[in-house]
Amino acid sequence: MKTDTKTVVGAIDPDVLSFTVGEDPVLDLRLAQWDCYGTAAHVTMLTAMDVTPRIFTAEERDAILKKLADIRDTARAGSFVITDADQDCHLAIERNLTEALGPLGRRVHTGRSRNDQVATAVRLFTRDELLGTMSETVALAERLIGFAEKNREIPMVGRTHLQPAMPSSVGVWASAFGEELLDTLGILKAAYEYTDKCPLGSAASYGVPLPIDRKLTARLLGFREPIHNVLAAGNARGKMESIVISALQQVMLTLSRLAQDLILFSMPEFGYFSIPKEFCTGSSIMPQKYNPDVCELLRSKAAQVCALATGVAGIVEAMPGGYNRDLQDTKKLLMEALDTTRASLRIMARLVSGLRADPVRLRAAFEEPGVFATDRALELVARGMPFRDAYHQVRDHLEDLRGMDPDATIAKKTHEGAPFGLDFRLYANRIADGRKMIADFSEVVQKALSALLGA
Repeated sequence: MKTDTKTVVGAIDPDVLSFTVGEDPVLDLRLAQWDCYGTAAHVTMLTAMDVTPRIFTAEERDAILKKLADIRDTARAGSFVITDADQDCHLAIERNLTEALGPLGRRVHTGRSRNDQVATAVRLFTRDELLGTMSETVALAERLIGFAEKNREIPMVGRTHLQPAMPSSVGVWASAFGEELLDTLGILKAAYEYTDKCPLGSAASYGVPLPIDRKLTARLLGFREPIHNVLAAGNARGKMESIVISALQQVMLTLSRLAQDLILFSMPEFGYFSIPKEFCTGSSIMPQKYNPDVCELLRSKAAQVCALATGVAGIVEAMPGGYNRDLQDTKKLLMEALDTTRASLRIMARLVSGLRADPVRLRAAFEEPGVFATDRALELVARGMPFRDAYHQVRDHLEDLRGMDPDATIAKKTHEGAPFGLDFRLYANRIADGRKMIADFSEVVQKALSALLGA
């Protein structure tokens, strides 16, 4: 007969413990340093709380913070240990504090629950990851726009339904994806701002009968403000993860379509672009093959992030108010989505850096005269012909368009956002604004956390 395993929160059947703990001892290694910051803020607030007797003296607080800094550094080095009996990083940290400081360690949980503790650690972790994601999004956008500017005057057949449609340019094609990423940066910013609110002090979602200062802990952790309503703070767990993954999904949708275009337009039948060989793999049987595996996997990664967004929403959608253990399973999905998106952004940025356009192949694609049809019809309109009459006249005489010059055609498109109306100074300003926004957010966070628990 199995003996129950003793834990901080009581003896538990070992099979039940294993099932409920799940992957937390592994996943929580990434949260441990962030929980140290949350605990440091909570202890600092308890020290300042106007009660008699004091929960902690200033000297006791300093001893706890020093040990928390040591645990944080151990966690960052990857050598922090979380056992099944600990269940998670929160109780593992409390165990370490108790082993080192005795009764002081047993007081740190005063006025909080693991519910608000994990919610705070996850938000601190996610906030940091989002800053990295936004930075990598800007970096890829900059490389795409740089590629666009370098090749801005090279004609490229614009397509709808994958069929030749109208004359366009490499500049329009590449900067379209760059601009889309810069627009998506606004969605990531919204997810960041949603995340940048502090649930600490909501305890089990119903508050505590102590004069805690939630504004102080929020400020100590560099959050914009606390989540005001304590139940709303608890209910936001899962919702926050869903919002963040949905924002990441928008990034991945752009990367997937870009990857698909690169696969198509680098095919020998097109030859518009050359993907660097180091981003392709060979065949085990066909010596000549260079397969666009990175781009193919990016399509797969996008599908996975979309599935993770659905997974989190599915966990949360029928959940009653207050904490439910289902929320534990949102942690892994969030981490996977962040890891996948960030890795995808980094690899695509490297690929774009080595991407090459082939002007000869791009211009040769204009041999099909129909691609000039709309431009010719609009030329007739400019001379006074009604559009529908021009439409039919051109349609009935497509062969008359053969031999038109794609360079001259796109040079006439000078309005905003067209091949010769692209504003690269606008893009440069948006990139600079994005970097400044990220730097401003980062400065607030780093200043607060450094003041709380050292570098």
